[in-house]
Amino acid sequence: MSQEELPETRLATTDKDGHRIYIHTQDVKGKWNNLRKVVFWILISLYLILPWIYWNGKQVIRLDLPTREFYIFGSTFYGHDGPLLIYLILGFLFFISFITSLWGRVWCGYACPQTVFIEAIYRQIEKFIEGSARKRQRLHEQKLNFEKIWKRSAKWFLYLLVSLHIVHSFLGYFVGTRELLLITTQTPGDHPTLFLPMLAMTGIILLDFGWFREQFCIIACPYGRFQSIIMDENSLVVAYDKKRGEPRKRTEGVLANDQGDCVNCDRCVKVCPTGIDIRDGLQMECLACTLCVDACDEIMRKVKKPEGLIKYTTELEQQGKPKKISFRVYVYFVLFVLMGVGLFSHLQVVKGIRYQFIKGGTVPFQEVQVDNQKIIINHFKLKLSYYNSDHLKLNLRGKDKRAIELVEIIIPQLPIDISAGNKEATVFFKYPKSYLVEGKRVVMLELFDTETNKVIKDIEVTLVGPIR
Repeated sequence: MSQEELPETRLATTDKDGHRIYIHTQDVKGKWNNLRKVVFWILISLYLILPWIYWNGKQVIRLDLPTREFYIFGSTFYGHDGPLLIYLILGFLFFISFITSLWGRVWCGYACPQTVFIEAIYRQIEKFIEGSARKRQRLHEQKLNFEKIWKRSAKWFLYLLVSLHIVHSFLGYFVGTRELLLITTQTPGDHPTLFLPMLAMTGIILLDFGWFREQFCIIACPYGRFQSIIMDENSLVVAYDKKRGEPRKRTEGVLANDQGDCVNCDRCVKVCPTGIDIRDGLQMECLACTLCVDACDEIMRKVKKPEGLIKYTTELEQQGKPKKISFRVYVYFVLFVLMGVGLFSHLQVVKGIRYQFIKGGTVPFQEVQVDNQKIIINHFKLKLSYYNSDHLKLNLRGKDKRAIELVEIIIPQLPIDISAGNKEATVFFKYPKSYLVEGKRVVMLELFDTETNKVIKDIEVTLVGPIR
């Protein structure tokens, strides 16, 4: 059955019995494919290089799950900063919605890891080992022989090496690249909790990028379904100009003068990674990879016809109506900006040092007699969270004159050394009972750098004692 006779209810990658038809895409050259290659290698380079960059002695991006410390470009976040994920997740969803409503499935065609790694690496390995699309198709159909065994073995061996590298680079963001490099020189039994997930992820990547490929986009990925909600007649899509192309060349019963520009070469189908015919209209399986655009433009140049028979356009433009931007685009953009503002505002609040006084010991206070005067002692644990990478040596002092004169602050280990991370210090407050008002007193303190005498943060603590 030819592509033109393919029922609408059947995927291009399955036969009439539901068995998979393997796609062997032909090579194509053009401006859109060249642009995709540049984007692919920029993204791959960032993914592979970022975990190896260190800033002030720390990895620029490291998500240390066991300690719940996350280093991101010089700032440190902790497990209790989970609410920040709300801004990130919602911001990403609104950003994808904005991009999709405006430019269609550009994410799928240019930035999705599934597309990037398959097209830039795995498919290139396949072409290098097995040859052109025709040779790959012939090899797939032939019976098992020496040629098929060695080519498939070589291809899957290279797939395995690439998959291992991708997974180890991913783990580097969580374990640390230097630590991971050391771990790889040791036996798997020394780190089973790391080795087993690595094997599982490698197997998934190998299966998905090496074999499942476009089936994930067609069957498993929710984004193809999601786009039908986000896109409308104003969204940019890759589309075939039926008014110009139909009826196609060599169509039976149509005079030559009445035929359109489409020469019915099926070149657009042969280069499509999901096997669809773009001439049948916008389809869920379309990844907006623009390979069909380059393929068609190549043919149009050969037959001396204008390019753009397949191109980026909108449904309104195809109907001869002016292009416009939908109201929903503005809504998605505003929501995305609000998430960005919320994230920035939250970061400004938590930037620097955060503190918490926690009662130490088993009693709220102690009362002792010193030189015929009742002295109250409060015991606290001071917990500090520092979000910058600079090293500080800190101490506490009273802020107002009365606190300086009457409250003695005792910290057994001075100064309090802290860099990016958490720090806990024991603090005792000694003061006369007369300092309290109805059994308590809020005291303002200064947390200052002992080397520069600069006040880092004003903090407060509530001292307690007997009411009478």
